[in-house]
Amino acid sequence: SLVGNSEDLAVFKEETLATYEQGINGINYLRGLPNKEEEFEAIDMPFVTPGAAGQEMPLSSSYHRITLANRDQYVQSALDYRLHEFDVQAQAVVEGLAKVIPVPLLSLFTGDELRTMVCGQPDIPLDMLKSVAVYKGVELTCPLVQWFWEVLEAFSPLERSLFLRFVWGRTRLPRNIADFRGRDFVLQVLDKYQPPDNFLPESYTCFFLLKIPRYSTKEVLAEKLRYAINFCKSIDTDDYARITRGDEVIDDDSDIELGSQ
Repeated sequence: SLVGNSEDLAVFKEETLATYEQGINGINYLRGLPNKEEEFEAIDMPFVTPGAAGQEMPLSSSYHRITLANRDQYVQSALDYRLHEFDVQAQAVVEGLAKVIPVPLLSLFTGDELRTMVCGQPDIPLDMLKSVAVYKGVELTCPLVQWFWEVLEAFSPLERSLFLRFVWGRTRLPRNIADFRGRDFVLQVLDKYQPPDNFLPESYTCFFLLKIPRYSTKEVLAEKLRYAINFCKSIDTDDYARITRGDEVIDDDSDIELGSQ
């Protein structure tokens, strides 16, 4: 184990084996069969289990078919195989980590803590996002800003991840404020789009910047933003011709720019 989270083995097996639903259903089926030899003769199953890639893996050199007598041995062998199927790959991950970080230090963290440190928070805490937000072309008290946050509040976890990918090219926020490293989320409202309700938002992932027209209602804002995050998933070209000057963001239109529908 990489981390110091000593989970009960039965719970660990249950969570791990749940990813192999088809094979586990078959194993559980065998467990529930009546103690009758004819039942096993009727199903005539080989002493193998499906691997992750779909191949059949022999579990014994002594048995070729599952019988009433060896049923328990088959169930235990199948569970053990699925539980340890990726031991070699997991060990390779450990050896790779050991080249960049002292592996014994990982025991200071639980599995959840380590995952959060590496991947960021699985949910999108809007309070954290609000704390790093700055506004251009609009005041914090403007109804449009309030609509924007209310729309994000109403988003599902998946929609929030899609939103973050749209504006920043990633699906999770950093672990804490310090990990933002001074990067602000910029919400800029532009009046150049007329009529505003005919235009979609624009995102500039290298600047963590979202530009929106001055939409007339919260419903229009929600509709346009949902469309953008679901159907506009390309990421900017990250060329360095774009610059920021003062309070005005200037670009050469090489980021994601979504025009009128």
